Amino acid sequence: MDVKYDALFTPWKIGNVEIKNRIVLCPMGGTSLFGWFELTGCKFDKEAAKFFLERANNNVGLIIPGIAPLRDTFWGKWLWQNPKMFEDLKPFVDQIHATGAKIFIQLTAGMGRSWAITELIAPMHKNKLLRKIIKPIIDTNHELASPSPLPSRWDPEITTPEMTKEQIHEIIEAFAKTAKLCKDAGVDGVEVHAVHEGYLLDQFTMEWTNKRTDEYGGSFENRYRFPVEVVQAIKESCGKDFPVSLRYSVESKVKDFRSGAVPGEVYEEKGRCMAESEKAAKYLQDAGYDMLNADNGTYDSWYWAHPPMYMPQNCNLEDVAHIKQFVDIPVVCAGRMEPDVGAQAVAEGRIDAVGVARQFLADPQWITKMIDERLEDIRPCICCHAGCFNFSSSKGHANTQDLSDTMGLARCALNPETMQSEKYYIKPAKKAKNIAVIGGGIGGMEAAILLSKRGHKVTLYEKTGELGGVFIAAAAPSFKEKDKALIAWYKRELAKQPVTVKMNTEVTDIEALGADEVIIATGSTPNRIPVSGIEKGIEAIDFLRGRKEVGQKVAIIGGGLTGCEIAYELYLQGKTPVIVEMQDDLITTKGVCLANTSFLRDFFNANKVEVHLETALKAIDDTGVTVADKDGNQRHIDCDNVILSTGYRSAPIAKKGRHVHILGDAQKVGNLRTVIWGVWDKCMKL
Repeated sequence: MDVKYDALFTPWKIGNVEIKNRIVLCPMGGTSLFGWFELTGCKFDKEAAKFFLERANNNVGLIIPGIAPLRDTFWGKWLWQNPKMFEDLKPFVDQIHATGAKIFIQLTAGMGRSWAITELIAPMHKNKLLRKIIKPIIDTNHELASPSPLPSRWDPEITTPEMTKEQIHEIIEAFAKTAKLCKDAGVDGVEVHAVHEGYLLDQFTMEWTNKRTDEYGGSFENRYRFPVEVVQAIKESCGKDFPVSLRYSVESKVKDFRSGAVPGEVYEEKGRCMAESEKAAKYLQDAGYDMLNADNGTYDSWYWAHPPMYMPQNCNLEDVAHIKQFVDIPVVCAGRMEPDVGAQAVAEGRIDAVGVARQFLADPQWITKMIDERLEDIRPCICCHAGCFNFSSSKGHANTQDLSDTMGLARCALNPETMQSEKYYIKPAKKAKNIAVIGGGIGGMEAAILLSKRGHKVTLYEKTGELGGVFIAAAAPSFKEKDKALIAWYKRELAKQPVTVKMNTEVTDIEALGADEVIIATGSTPNRIPVSGIEKGIEAIDFLRGRKEVGQKVAIIGGGLTGCEIAYELYLQGKTPVIVEMQDDLITTKGVCLANTSFLRDFFNANKVEVHLETALKAIDDTGVTVADKDGNQRHIDCDNVILSTGYRSAPIAKKGRHVHILGDAQKVGNLRTVIWGVWDKCMKL
């Protein structure tokens, strides 16, 4: 192992519990050992157990599974009322300990106004009669209960109900009872979720969201009373030596409801500022917490706690390192942490451990590969959130994520086997076949690798001289370093397989290939808008590939994900982007995580990037574009160049047949998740 990582592999202690190394597998929604959003009620989750055991066998030091709600979302049963789950938990904990790893269970008081109410549930909550009818199944008032009446993060038309003192005391009691059951099952500690990310306990601590006039509101001590009484109750139930970690946001990074502060922005903090955090961290330590598992942000500034690729790497390190100066307990830092930077921070005593989450979804063996000096073999997480947390929302919409996705978080767009081992796994083919894969993009390479691993003889045909397809353009912006690394990873993985790769080979007759099965993975082609002067526009892919240069002021036609990423890149280059979008918001596509979309929306707002919504392109001329708003009013926008980002359409080179299979964007334009999972759906059956 490279010596620069040495500091990560030194022991440390949380209370009296020794952890073998400084790498913490941080909690992720969907990885709860007690299930997540289960319609049939919570139960010990064998899939999550399998997930953690594989990572424990690959050198992680401390495991913190995803939030375990103290009360079931459906049917309303308290977790402590289900002792069978804790009986099932004990042998699993023993298995974890056999690897040398330790495990804390994260328990949550709830989400309050941050509860990601879906478009399916929101109308039922708004209707008093329907809300009453569904209450025995899902009590939306309980899930949304907040310190004070507040606007829901996901649906501003919903005002959250105020939590009663009786409910507060029920939750405190549930923390104590559940923690004791965890301790009796052999768990090394618990983590309280959370004075963090704008969840319920965090809402109580902030004057901005806590307008109560009882002992749980008003003064600093009153606002922090709830999390203080939680840790005191746990210690009383489990003993002072039983470690209790706190998930903690150093700063809220919030300007207002549904409006966050992007890196470098000068703003007035509405939530917890650094001055209060210095006091709060010490206060919470003195109350009994044994560790701070820290980053930044709330759901209003979600990109700090769930950093997309637009956020800087190690984005929370400086703030977390600062807060460590005010406490004596260990402090963990999470948020796009790079191992070398984290190791240096540990060596310098600026933090005690490095928190990593979604990289464990993309590659369960990444620590082992780092130890073995096989960094190039690590499948990188690209921070897309497409599989793990694609809660999505835009103007006028609550959480638009499909219910099946809500019930199955913590999967991975790049690694279908993650948390889906019963559905996706590599099994030998019943009969080895000669299979042709046409197209060397991500879908084509994924298909070729998977089919080869299953024992088929595979030939990959790529008409250009480079593998990667349209993803080469997608990975081109300066902030897409992980996307570029993913392409390189695919090329290396493909080279490990006995796949025949034929570059600069365009297939025009699939019958001439003589293959038993043919995979068409030829991707998509840009849409073309029928307006005057369209030929003067530059296709997004041509700009991204560096085939066309642009001037200072550039109009981007299309405010979807690609158009917004182009505008962001242009701004970083010092240019002046102008976005023209027909919808009433930017990036309205379902399945793009709000952490990603809200960063771009907030960034454009903070930096006064010109955005024209509900506006259509009418013409392009030599001096700019003519556009029309929703009322038909036309105006001319002067600019040097026009980039067209108006979507793509599938471009298969042949029709689907008995032995011809169309995959990825060639079948239906989507994203990496739809491409890669679709490849597995088909290629597991061949």
